[in-house]
Order: sequence, then structure tokens, then C-alpha cells
Amino acid sequence: MFKILLIRPGVTEYDQQGRIQGTLDIPICEDGRRQVAAMIEELRSQPIAAIYTSPNQCAEQTVAAIGEALDVKIKSIDKFENVDHGLWQGMLVDDVKTKQPKVYRQWLEQPETVCPPQGETIGAAEERLATAIAKLMKKHKSEGTVAIVAPEPLATVLCHVLRNDEYGDLWHSREEAPPWEIIEVAPETVGAKP
Repeated sequence: MFKILLIRPGVTEYDQQGRIQGTLDIPICEDGRRQVAAMIEELRSQPIAAIYTSPNQCAEQTVAAIGEALDVKIKSIDKFENVDHGLWQGMLVDDVKTKQPKVYRQWLEQPETVCPPQGETIGAAEERLATAIAKLMKKHKSEGTVAIVAPEPLATVLCHVLRNDEYGDLWHSREEAPPWEIIEVAPETVGAKP
């Protein structure tokens, strides 16, 4: 069984304001730095062989602190870039709810059927994640746990790819998800449809 330690980056000001971050490059805030410091202490007992990260500031700042504290090599992977929300990026979630109520409701109920204006579909994000995870599993098949630092909603999409989890509310998944979790993956389940 392949083990992935999924780590969510420390919070950003956009997270705290309820803004859609997507692929915007936002650093972690002071609260985020405190979260990362607390997380490092929790992760010290985990046998991490390597850490891979999304190519954005909040993930890279989080992984830099973890990698240094735990003395683990880190690598950025382009396919772990967050979901591109196109023209919604930077908007408050409440603004989308008010200005586009039908699309907002559809996003809550069936996010895989919505493509934000000039953004990407959840299906496209799933495909690139499944490809990247398959490569990591092949590369690290006999090593311990591989950590991945991924912001929301990409982390939730990754959980769907690995475990076929329900999507739920992708814009509020940050509030509901743990800062880190271990996912055991059978190779044949990556990207499998229910």
C-alpha cells in the first residue's frame, strides 16, 4: 500500500477573507505561519521519504519550513498547481453566490459540471493529478510515506482521485479539512471512477 501524507498549506489572507484563490500566488499570513509551526511538531513522527508541492507561494512557504525542520528534500511539481478558477479568482465566494446564483448552486451540488469563465474544469484537474500521482507511486514504490503539499480546492480534488471522496463544498473545504492526513492508496485505485 502506497502512503501519501496530504498537507494543506498555512492559511492566506484570501482564505480568511473568503476569496477564491485558485492559481493566484498568495503568501501565507501570520496565522498561516503559526499553523505551519504547529503542524511541524505534529509531523515529526511521520516517516517522510520526500515532499512534493504545488508551485505557489503558500504551498512553497509551508513546504520550505517543513522540509527544513524535518530535513527532507522538497520538489515542486507543476501538475500540482491549484485549480484554475479563471475570472472568479480574487472574487469573494459571496459575490459569485450573489451575481451567479445558478452557477454557484451547480458548483456546490456538482462541481465537476462547472467550468469557471476562462478557468479549468475539475475533470481536467483530476486528470493531471492522476498522471502525477501515478509517476510518484512508480518512483517511490518501496519508500516510506510521500508528502504532498496542496492548497484547497486541489487537496479535495486529490482526495477524490485517491479515494473517490465526495467533493462537498469546494469553496469551504479549507474550513472542514484537517491540516494534514495520511491516505493509503492501492495503485489500481488512482483515478478510478466509482
